[in-house]
Amino acid sequence: MPLTLSELLTLHRRRFLGIAGGSFGLVPLASLWHAETVAAVSRPAAVKRVVILFMNGGPSQIDTFDPKPALARLDGTSFQGGRIGSGTRAVGRLWQSAFQFRKQGDSGLEVSELYPEIGRFADDLCVIRSLRTDSPIHAGALLQMQTGQDTLGGATLGAWVDYGLGDPRLDLPTFVVMPDARGDPINAEANWSTGGLPVTEATCIRSMTTPLPGLRRSRPLPVGRERLLRETVRRLHADHLQRVGPDADMLRRIATYEQAWRMQAAAPEAVDLSRESQHTRRLYGLDRPDTADFGSRCLLARRLLERGVRFVQIYSGGGKQEDTWDAHVGNNPRHRKFAMETDRPIAALLEDLKRTGLWDDTLVIWGGEFGRTPTMEARSQGRDHNAEGFTMWLAGGAVRGGHTVGATDEIGFRAVENVCTVADLHATILHLLGIDHTALRWSHDGLEASLTGTTPCRVITEALA
Repeated sequence: MPLTLSELLTLHRRRFLGIAGGSFGLVPLASLWHAETVAAVSRPAAVKRVVILFMNGGPSQIDTFDPKPALARLDGTSFQGGRIGSGTRAVGRLWQSAFQFRKQGDSGLEVSELYPEIGRFADDLCVIRSLRTDSPIHAGALLQMQTGQDTLGGATLGAWVDYGLGDPRLDLPTFVVMPDARGDPINAEANWSTGGLPVTEATCIRSMTTPLPGLRRSRPLPVGRERLLRETVRRLHADHLQRVGPDADMLRRIATYEQAWRMQAAAPEAVDLSRESQHTRRLYGLDRPDTADFGSRCLLARRLLERGVRFVQIYSGGGKQEDTWDAHVGNNPRHRKFAMETDRPIAALLEDLKRTGLWDDTLVIWGGEFGRTPTMEARSQGRDHNAEGFTMWLAGGAVRGGHTVGATDEIGFRAVENVCTVADLHATILHLLGIDHTALRWSHDGLEASLTGTTPCRVITEALA
C-alpha cells in the first residue's frame, strides 16, 4: 500500500537525520523538521522577529548618523587618503555635510536634521558607525549584505533564519520582502533567494494596491473540487518522493504549496490596511504623497509581525540609479527626498511596536549596502560609494539603546575603531534569534554553505542590552 505524504515526509526526515554529519549538515531541513533539528543550533532567543529597513543605493553616513565636525574645517581641501569610493570616478575635494546634527534624548545621541522623527527615538537606537564591506560596487555589496558573499547563488539572511528556526506552520509566510514601488534593487530576486536551502521561497510584495495578486482564484472552485485538487497534488508529491527518495527541491516545493493553501484564508485580512484607523494611517504618513508608499509598507510590516511573520525586509529606493540613495549627483537634494519619504514611517513603526507590545522581542535594522565618501565627486555635487566605513543602526528591546559602536576616522571615510564586518552583523542577528552562526551549515552535493563563511567573525556584544 503506498505511503501517505505525511508518512513519507517522516521517513525522509529520519533518513536525513539518522546519519550524524550527513549530507545536509547540522540542521537538515530545519524549516520542515523543526522539532528535531533546531536543538542542534539554537540558544535562548532574545528576539522573535526582524525588520530590515534597507536604504538601497547606499545612504551617506556623514549626512545621517555619523557627524564629522572636522569636515567643516577641511571643507574644500584635497583628499590625501589614497584611492576612494568605487575607484572609477574622479575624486573631488573634501566636502562637509550640509545638514546639522543635534544631540537627542537623554543619551545625547547625535542625529541629522534629515531624520527629526527618528531622532525622537535616539535613546532606543544603537548606531554602529564602523561597518565595512568587501565590495564598493552595488551588485556585490548588496549580495554580501543579503547573503554573506558578493557573488550570486547564496541563500539570503531571511532564508537562513527559516532554515535555522524551522517552519512554525503559520497561515502566513515566515519571510516577506517588500521592494520599492519604483523597482527591484540590483540583483532583483537574488537578494531574497533561498540559494537552494530546503525552505519556502520568500513572499515578495511589490504593489500595495494588490499585495498578493495570485492569492484569489479568478473563478472559485467548489469546495469538493478544491479538496480533490489538494489531495491529488499531495498524492503526486508522495509518489515522487517514494520513487526518488530525499529530494530537497521537491520538499521545498511541497512546503510552498502547503503554505499557499494556508495563506488563502489568512492573508487577505492581514494585508488589508483599510482595517486600520485613520489615526494610524496618518501616523505612518499614508495621508501624504511623499510618505504614503513607504508608510504603507511599514504599516503592513507591523500587521504581519503581529500575526507571526518573523522576517520582513522593506526597501527604500528602486531599480534605476536616479530612484535610489545612490547620490553620485545631487547628494543633498537626494538625501532630503529619501529621508523625507522614510522618516515618519520608520518612526511610526518604532512607536507602533512599542504600543502593540512587540518591541521587546523585535529587532529593527536600518542601513544600506555601504555608505558615501566625504569627498565631492568632481563637478557633480555628489558623493561616491564608500565600503571602507559606514553606519547602520539597530533598535528593539534586545538592543543597547542610546549607544554607538565603533568609529570612522575624522573625515568619515575609513572605519578605525572596533571595525565590524557584514559577517559580524549577520552573526549578531542570528545570535539574537537564538541561532549559533558557527553551527548553521548546509551541505549538499559535496559543497558546504553558511551565512557567515569561514573567516572568523563575532557577535557584536557591545550592541546588545
